[in-house]
Amino acid sequence: MVRMLIIWAVVAAAIILPVALAATSSLLAWRDPVYITAGFAGVIALALLLVQPMLIGGYLPGIKARLLRLSHRWVGALLVIAVVVHVGGLWITSPPDVIDALLFVSPTPFSNWGVIAMWALFATALLAMFRRRLQLRPQSWRVAHSLLAIVIVIGTIIHALLIEGTMETISKAALCVLAGVATVKVMLDLNVWTSLRALRKRTEPR
Repeated sequence: MVRMLIIWAVVAAAIILPVALAATSSLLAWRDPVYITAGFAGVIALALLLVQPMLIGGYLPGIKARLLRLSHRWVGALLVIAVVVHVGGLWITSPPDVIDALLFVSPTPFSNWGVIAMWALFATALLAMFRRRLQLRPQSWRVAHSLLAIVIVIGTIIHALLIEGTMETISKAALCVLAGVATVKVMLDLNVWTSLRALRKRTEPR
């Protein structure tokens, strides 16, 4: 019981604290509501990256396995929506900056990482939607999904850390570290690397 309360308290603090501190940022003064909405959508997307591996890995005690898997799918959908709102809001406030980012010609390095993570996220969503139609084997799906997840998490973490914006530095860094650690742990627990090696052996010409 104590362990369960500690885990939930840490996860709640890791998510709520960065959002709450961002809401008190002086950089929000005189900002357009669309810009603020886009920014907070990005903050929420980062928070969801911590939740996703914890759901699929079963690290959130007190929730049944079936509900964990279902929640993982719904949180994935929310993550896509958050990113769309984030990018869409930035497009409304400054189309040239978004175009430069999408074309990888932006002078701000964090933009490139954000775009890479975004396309990896969209690819994951499409792969999940058409998984049955593509007739992907469980092993192939796990490897593809995991590799894309790694790109999403790494790209998003670098993107977030390079931005000097509304998020408070320490809480943002802590959230990024926790998301990264949770992702690595679930990859190890689910034996993703073993599945990758097995898939490579199966596809090698004989």
